[in-house]
Parts: sequence; C-alpha cells; structure tokens
Amino acid sequence: MSVRSCDCSRGDYTTFPRRNYDMRKGESGQSLVETALVLPLLLMLIAGIFDIGRLTYMYAHLHMAAQETVRKGGLGATDTEITEFAKNYVQVGDSSKLEISITPSGTVRRSGEYMTVRLKYPFRLYTPFVSSLFPNSLYAETDSTIRIE
Repeated sequence: MSVRSCDCSRGDYTTFPRRNYDMRKGESGQSLVETALVLPLLLMLIAGIFDIGRLTYMYAHLHMAAQETVRKGGLGATDTEITEFAKNYVQVGDSSKLEISITPSGTVRRSGEYMTVRLKYPFRLYTPFVSSLFPNSLYAETDSTIRIE
C-alpha cells in the first residue's frame, strides 16, 4: 500500500511507500507514566492553595479580633477584661494558644495616650514537604492601636 503526495502547483503526484509500523506502537503506558509524574505535584499545589487560604482566613480573623479588642481597651477595660474578650472573640482553634500582648499595661494607661494590642497564634501547615521545612508552627501575628478615651 502506498501514500500519494501531491505538488498541486504543477499537477504531478509522487508515490511514497507506506511504513510498516504504527507511530503509536510502544506508547501504550505513556499517559499512565505522565499521570504518575504530574499527579503528586498537582496534589501538593492544591494542598498549598488550601494552606494559603487557611492562613489568609486566620490572619483576617486575628486582625478583626485585634481591632475589636483594642477598641474595648480604648474604652477603659482592664487588662484581664481585654484578654478574656480576645480569647472569646478568636474562633480559629484552641484559644489557650492565643498570645495577647497589651501595651502599655493597665496601670499606666491614661486618657489621650495610645494603646496597642498584639495577637499571635500558631499556624500548622498541612502541605507535604513544605511542612517538613517548617517543623515548628508558623505564627500569624497582627496588632492594632487606638487612642484611649
């Protein structure tokens, strides 16, 4: 069997002998191997996107909590009340892991001065291999400042 080739500009035809092999012969497992190579990378990418989303949510929630907590402190609450409010407001996990720093302390705060509340919470990565690079937790940290009334 032969294949015809056409040079349409001159109108003549050339016949080429057909090869006796199929171009796809020996490639039956190629797609399986490609999938096996790409799938772990794709799953790590998806897990990384999931971790970034969790970290973004945690940071946004901590930032909102810091704003609400410092607002309470700006209205004259004590350090104990501010700490309890922050621990009740933050709902990203175990509230006992939340580190709260209030500056200045309640004994030296006066009206017209500024106070700052800093919240810090540990974040654990779920992404394989990346979590082994950071064996200890990362920390999401935010602060907020307000003038005391």
